[in-house]
Parts: sequence; structure tokens; C-alpha cells
Amino acid sequence: MSSDVRFTDFKSDKQPTWCPGCGDFGTMNGIMKALANSGNDPDNTFVVAGIGCSGKIGTYMHSYAIHGVHGRSLPVAAGVKLANPNLTVVAAGGDGDGYSIGAGHFIHAVRRNVDMAYTVMDNRIYGLTKGQASPTSREDFETSTTPEGPQQPPVNPLALALAAGGTFIAQSFATDHKRHAEIVQQAIEHDGFGFVNVFSPCVTFNDVDTYDYFRDNLVDLADTDHDPTDYDAATDKILDSSKEYEGVIYKDESSVSYEEKFGVTENMSDIPSGAPDDAMDLVREFY
Repeated sequence: MSSDVRFTDFKSDKQPTWCPGCGDFGTMNGIMKALANSGNDPDNTFVVAGIGCSGKIGTYMHSYAIHGVHGRSLPVAAGVKLANPNLTVVAAGGDGDGYSIGAGHFIHAVRRNVDMAYTVMDNRIYGLTKGQASPTSREDFETSTTPEGPQQPPVNPLALALAAGGTFIAQSFATDHKRHAEIVQQAIEHDGFGFVNVFSPCVTFNDVDTYDYFRDNLVDLADTDHDPTDYDAATDKILDSSKEYEGVIYKDESSVSYEEKFGVTENMSDIPSGAPDDAMDLVREFY
């Protein structure tokens, strides 16, 4: 940990190819600020990215990183953290990556409560594949593949996380720079799985869930009397589909991470030379 690191130290020398105005710029900058403000540095940070526009984030950040398989960022991130608990691990993906093909992994990552952060760039559209409806698209959202809308209610990722036993559930807005960075920092510092759904508008394919829409409709829980440690109050906010909330919605202050619960403290990435005892017998048994 270092107090001398600036968020710009997390920028790589690769130039982003996101569309001008993409919300992912703000999402990434907030993650970098949160890492720096929490005393991390690139040498102890590992970013695991999924597939889609959001999946490029590991290339644009200066840290250890893996650009993984579609929908599989969370099991990889959990493996990284359990192999080396000394690392700060941040998984990042999009709404398609996390709530469609990766939905099963999302639920189980939440319930395992491995000590890492997960930020989802939710633009309510498939951007990289040119504008199809995503799991979080509105029921009447018209696209080239859903000309009359998906005709299905959107997935509520906050409710999924709560039902799976989530211990830190939050939501932020990519261009509310200070609040977004504060919320992600709290997720990183949480003892357990810190989940942040980030409203990250797609300026190319989604003309409904725009920057103006979120600016006009977001309710910051910091400006209300909401108590994030109150499970029932959090449930009410999460199930309230009439409003878009920003802030920490639920936090279990008694959370115990997977590593602490099961005594995972050693760096397993230090592999001794030579095969473990009886390893070849195991190979022969299944070969």
C-alpha cells in the first residue's frame, strides 16, 4: 500500500478506442481514483475484465490484468484473489457480460463473498455488437433485433445480489465523478464482495438511457435518511422500480470474507519446484 500513488499512475500507455462520450471513460477514471485513494498501487492491483466494450478496461489500466472469456470474469477474479490474498482484485464487465451469460457466476460470486470488488458498466444495451437489447434494457426498448422491444421485464441486478446474500450492494453514475469514485472505494475497502452497478451511458446505440436522463432522475441516497445497514430499507429501495438510486444501498457491517472464514491467507502463487507428492499417480489414474 502506498500514500504517494496518484490515479494517473493506473493509466496505461494504450489509447482507449471507446466512442467519444462513452460512459466507460468515467467509470474507469473512478475506479483508478478509488484504487489510488484507498492506498493501492499498480504493483498490488489485479484487474479482471470480461468481453464487450467494458472488457477493454484492463488494457487501458496500468496494473496486472486479464482480458478473459465472455461472462467468466468473476471465477477468474476469485481464483486470483484466493491464489494471492495480498492482491487487490477488481473485476469489471458490462451488463451483457455480467447479467446474461455470466449471471450464474455472478450469483455464486456474491454468495461466496470473496474479498474483491465488481464494477459493472451498465449501459442497458449491447454496444460492441452494435446495439442489441441487453438483460437490463427496458421492456419497450426498440432495437434492430427487438423492433417492438424485448417484451420482458429487465433484470434487476441489485435484487439478484441481495437474494444471493450480497454484503455490499451499490449503484453509481459514471460522470458523477466524485460520488462514483467514493462508492467504488467503499466497495474495494469492504471486507467481502463489493458490488457496484454503474450507470455508464452508451452514446452510440442507446438514446433513451442518456446522461440527461440519469441527471434528471437519479436520487442520491446520501441526500436522504437511508441507512444502508438496514436490510429492510435496502430491500425497499432495490425493489422500487419507480426511481433510479445512486449510493450504497446495502452494507453488512458484520461481513466475513471467504478468505477469513476459511483461513486462506498464504500466497499460493509461490509454487515450489517439482511436482507435488503423488501428482503423477493422480495423472495416471485419470489418463
